[in-house]
Amino acid sequence: MMKKLTFLGLTAALLSAVACSSHYRLTDVSRERIVIDSRYDRMPDAEAAAFLAPYKHVVDSIMGPVQGTVAHNMTSGKPEGDLPNLLADILLWAGGKYGEKPAFAVQNIGGVRADLIKGEVTYGDILAVAPFENKICFLTLTGRKVTELFQQIAGRGGEAVSHGVELVITSDRQLVSARVNGQAIDPDGHYRIATIDYLAQGNDGLTAFQSGTDVHAPKADSDNTRFIIMDYFREQHAKGVVIDSKVEGRVKMKD
Repeated sequence: MMKKLTFLGLTAALLSAVACSSHYRLTDVSRERIVIDSRYDRMPDAEAAAFLAPYKHVVDSIMGPVQGTVAHNMTSGKPEGDLPNLLADILLWAGGKYGEKPAFAVQNIGGVRADLIKGEVTYGDILAVAPFENKICFLTLTGRKVTELFQQIAGRGGEAVSHGVELVITSDRQLVSARVNGQAIDPDGHYRIATIDYLAQGNDGLTAFQSGTDVHAPKADSDNTRFIIMDYFREQHAKGVVIDSKVEGRVKMKD
């Protein structure tokens, strides 16, 4: 018994020594988004497909309905991306449905969790883009607080802002200038803003939102941003409009 224990102890020590003397070390970490499409279906597993078939039918019936169409692949990115631009514009568009007239909208780029691929966009696609339980929210900030908000956005290297916002930031993330609808920020003015409840609470470093007044934060399930996005897509689809959002210089990086 003693010999057996000795052998096991020596084995453990040897393995430990090998592990400790490994020449491998972590030098870099990188990531990328991988589009899962038909390329991964060229060698299907028949047994797995048969097992999943009844579940796939149910899931497809929920996730498959087409909500609208996009003109090109849309993706996220900083300081600006075409998909975040679209989502900020949708928040601004939604203001009318809530009796609001926001001057601009802000969406966090970190909350955009998938890309949209050119062509038809389904319920499932939108769910992948906006998987969280974030709800639309409206609030008012003074001009001074708006400038502070834009400084915080610059400090994050950019966030999604609606059409009409023009921010210039430096490569070291300092705000150079800010305009809304062609006008410089009036420090004594008041600006109505559309955003999401998550940001209105001051998350993602946008603490200026915590100074918001006259907060309108609807709580129904239909106020979830994913359903607002779907409403927008359906409306455009009914009009025969193919959605086409672009990077247009809303947030410019200055050397």
